[in-house]
Amino acid sequence: MTRLSNAALAGLPAAIGRPRYDRGAVAQGVVHFGPGAFHRAHQAAAFDTLLGEDPRWGITAVSLNSASTAAALNPQDGLYTLAMLDADTEYRVIGAIGGVLTGDQPGAIRAALADPATQLVSMTVTEKGYGLGGDGTLDFAHPAIAADLEPGAAPRSIIGWLAAGLGERRRRGLPGLTLLSCDNLADNGRKLGAAVRAFAQAVDPETARWIEQEARFPNAMVDAITPATDDRLRARVAAELGLADAWPIQRERFTQWVIEDDFVGERPALELAGVTFTRDVRGFEAAKLRLLNGAHSTLAYIGLGLGHQSVAGAMADPALARFVERLMRDDIAPSLTPPTGLDLDAYIGAILDRFRNPAIDHRLSQIAWDGSQKLPYRILDTVRDALAADRPIARLAVPVAAWLHFIARAAATKSPITDPLADRLLGAGGDWRAIVAMRDIFGDLPGEPRFMAAVEQVHDALADPAAYALEPTA
Repeated sequence: MTRLSNAALAGLPAAIGRPRYDRGAVAQGVVHFGPGAFHRAHQAAAFDTLLGEDPRWGITAVSLNSASTAAALNPQDGLYTLAMLDADTEYRVIGAIGGVLTGDQPGAIRAALADPATQLVSMTVTEKGYGLGGDGTLDFAHPAIAADLEPGAAPRSIIGWLAAGLGERRRRGLPGLTLLSCDNLADNGRKLGAAVRAFAQAVDPETARWIEQEARFPNAMVDAITPATDDRLRARVAAELGLADAWPIQRERFTQWVIEDDFVGERPALELAGVTFTRDVRGFEAAKLRLLNGAHSTLAYIGLGLGHQSVAGAMADPALARFVERLMRDDIAPSLTPPTGLDLDAYIGAILDRFRNPAIDHRLSQIAWDGSQKLPYRILDTVRDALAADRPIARLAVPVAAWLHFIARAAATKSPITDPLADRLLGAGGDWRAIVAMRDIFGDLPGEPRFMAAVEQVHDALADPAAYALEPTA
């Protein structure tokens, strides 16, 4: 079958969306680190819409740790298909990515960062990709960060690359950049900026001072449920397009992107693609992290223990669906101060509807990845607020205990888990107290008797998840 490419676009069926602009006239104004499924389903699709009005915002993608995205997309001229899953699936070919660079092309990465056309550097590298410690600041002992600080070392980490790129722009007398985090990391822009400045200070204090003045790190929140690509999707896309696409992407139709309006120079007019610009992202961010992501993790760890495989399948379990809704409305929502324009009741209802979408086969096993990095923001911050306000925490302890059982099952069966702390977690051998004592995950909570008692009670009950009533009232 013919491969998707620029030359093949004209022959696409009429029902297939495609770039409505001249790709040859696009300037690469964005460098994006981490062009995985979420970026291609979310940010790149937004820029694809923008390019129909303004050709200055094409994307040069950088995949530091894998060549698979480059191998899939570069032979396709950067093109790929986005399937938007709803009652009727819509297919759209995205043209925003001009090409994908890999970590073994340092010269090309440096050139892209120092290109005068580049105005924005964005990144989707997940919470674990920033090299931060448990306190949210740069971990100088992190292997990639420590390696990047060796004299004469070529950057390996995202933080090292950002500092190097900004340093090169300073030396060339170019304007600064806006650096935009697109991850589920609370206060992501502030943490990213502090990490880049701390790294630069250790390498070149003059660059660190320049970054303080000439770079911006806006906070942002992103949301779109993006199931992993599988062979079924590839087959559907090939049938619809009449072309082979090595790496199509799928997501729900819903998407949300809220960005702090703090840019160096001109900002892209992404409001044309439905993006919200605001002076304070934190209210939106907290609602998404705690309600949607917190509920997702809850469904994943409890649902896997009950034998469910997907979010929609877990939501078809009446007891689990009721529990998650009670958790959101009674335990998480009281911890939030919603920003103007966000109705929490309606937002929760919309999330529950999205979870039930039968067209989305979102694997619980995928959501369960990297629990040590996700739970602090998705669940544990809510626990701390509830304790401070003297609210019950029994239901909030359930996803924590379910995650501990998830680790214990993997340890008992010698099954691998996807987590940067996998060796330590599995090495605990099912001793949940040893895991809770890990302060880089749980912080001060091991010293809180109410938390420990709640987790112990639920942990014991969840030893047989099928018999657990999922209705704690204490």
